[in-house]
Amino acid sequence: MHELGVTQSILEIALRHANQVEAARIKEVSLVIGELSSIVDDSVQFYWDMISEGTIAHGAVLRFTRIPATLRCQECGNEFPLNQRDYACPTCGSSRVVVAGGEEFYLESIDVDLAEPQPGS
Repeated sequence: MHELGVTQSILEIALRHANQVEAARIKEVSLVIGELSSIVDDSVQFYWDMISEGTIAHGAVLRFTRIPATLRCQECGNEFPLNQRDYACPTCGSSRVVVAGGEEFYLESIDVDLAEPQPGS
């Protein structure tokens, strides 16, 4: 259920930036989510649809880009995909590895419709 808080934060960020440019409506929000994050796309979409109602973000399309998990060997520096079976470096065989990617979670972009200028302004 932590997706509710995460989604509220995304909405607040999107609304703040849209208001800064005096947008009439938010059309699309692009999110980047790492494979190792515990964020569930469908839950974020569900909460977005619920909490964006009555805002300029209501009806905005959420785009999810998933980043695969990668590991980096601390012995040889090789980066390789996490295969969920074996954490050893395929180059040197070392098991001294750290996560190099896949924990990301951020709002990448917001697409908005700008407000029409009012006559005389």
